Amino acid sequence: MRAFLGLVFTVLLALPGLAASSSTLAPLRAFVAPQTLRSDEVTLIWEKALPGTAVTYQITRDSVTVGRTTATHFTAKGLTPATDVALVVAALDASGREVARSARLVLKTPAKETVLNVESFGAKGDGQTSNTKAIQAAIDACPVGGVVLIPRGVFVSGALFLKSDMTLEVAAGATLQGSAVLADYEPFIRNRFEGWELDTYASLLNAGRLDHQGPANVRNLSIRGAGRIAGGGWPLGKAMIAARGIRSRARLILLMNCENVEIQGVTLEEPPAWTLHYLYCENVTCHDLTITTAVRNGDGIDPDSSRHSYIFNCTFDTGDDCIAIKSGKNPEGNRINRPTERVWVFNCVFKRGHGISIGSEMSGGVRDVLVQDCVAGNLMHGLQIKATPERGNVVEGVVVRDCDLQKISILTALPYNNDGEAAPEAPYFRNFRFENLDLTKAPANTAVVLVNGFAQPGHRTKGVTFDRVRLPAGAVVQVKLAEDVRFTGVTTADGKPPTYQVTESERVVY
Repeated sequence: MRAFLGLVFTVLLALPGLAASSSTLAPLRAFVAPQTLRSDEVTLIWEKALPGTAVTYQITRDSVTVGRTTATHFTAKGLTPATDVALVVAALDASGREVARSARLVLKTPAKETVLNVESFGAKGDGQTSNTKAIQAAIDACPVGGVVLIPRGVFVSGALFLKSDMTLEVAAGATLQGSAVLADYEPFIRNRFEGWELDTYASLLNAGRLDHQGPANVRNLSIRGAGRIAGGGWPLGKAMIAARGIRSRARLILLMNCENVEIQGVTLEEPPAWTLHYLYCENVTCHDLTITTAVRNGDGIDPDSSRHSYIFNCTFDTGDDCIAIKSGKNPEGNRINRPTERVWVFNCVFKRGHGISIGSEMSGGVRDVLVQDCVAGNLMHGLQIKATPERGNVVEGVVVRDCDLQKISILTALPYNNDGEAAPEAPYFRNFRFENLDLTKAPANTAVVLVNGFAQPGHRTKGVTFDRVRLPAGAVVQVKLAEDVRFTGVTTADGKPPTYQVTESERVVY
């Protein structure tokens, strides 16, 4: 029931006239993050009141202030089970004056959750015992709304299969450790990897059954806690490659056709390939995660042909893309035609990795992506929107604002992962906005901002705005095969304008 309430408030607050409690204040659209309402806490997220301006948000519970934050999320803790609670978010400017207010969110916490400790099913946290059967027995026995608890210790396991209406909680001091034995990830399961549906080894944690035509078959699922979920890393990945090929590898966590999912608090480490991959899913909340990998194709989070994703307050230190937004690869992705839509990434830290990426597998389309209030370290490729002419479909409606980033690239040619029959026509890249960004730490030995389009007639990148972007001294901006590109308030660290290199483009203003 808690996930359903979160979805209800998301829908209600999108309706006209329900976003503000006072006609004298600007509306602030706040809602319950999917699947975060529990017996003792709930997480709210909201749209930014004044982008580019310092704002403090005050959260009240039953008219009593319970917290303040400059972020656009807040977890209200210490709630009472089976009790009504009313929450309001107000935005305060630098003088403390209230400038925006949310509607009053009234919700009821569920009853206290039933907890099943895996040790009661025979599991041993000694770092040696294989606990696959014991943990799976606890999952299978978990009642609706219940919690399967991994307590302190190191619990070795092979592939586990989660179900609807449950929480897997990995406690502080606990590690769910993936087995190093290949047979523990068999039999193979159908999913998607690098854009194509195929059979792979099962992941350490699995939920849902692949069905690109169907709705969710797992609902109301949480994976949470203060502990660790660790895979077999590159040794296991190499063993999978040797046995069945590079695209046979499992993920650490794989979710398919799931609705109302929360992944919260845990540290995710060393998958055989991608870390957290969700496919054909809807209403997914990923927050307060620490993701660390050093493996080939060690992506952090991969939303894939999924809708309504909220990724916030996470830290990434990865061996490949930190976040890679995907929707399938030509020609299969074109036929399935399930886009990834409405992805919010905010208040995240990207310490290491290849980049924050949209693509390269985007043949089902990608729409409405927001990256906000993030800080990136020395990412190899910065923030990328990328595809090849063979992919087809569209990427549109991307907003990146109020971030410290490095290089920004819109790429239309890639030297990897381009096998397969081409789509009937090239992709469309359009309607991107980059505003209030600090790129001054980017290396200036290559183009700091790169905007490319496709050579096919009608497929130039179109409608791109850079506003208040700060670049390093000596920065170069390259624009090729683009239309309607505007640079306003773009400066460099030494006060000189960047060097603009514009070719085969029209209506580029700077």
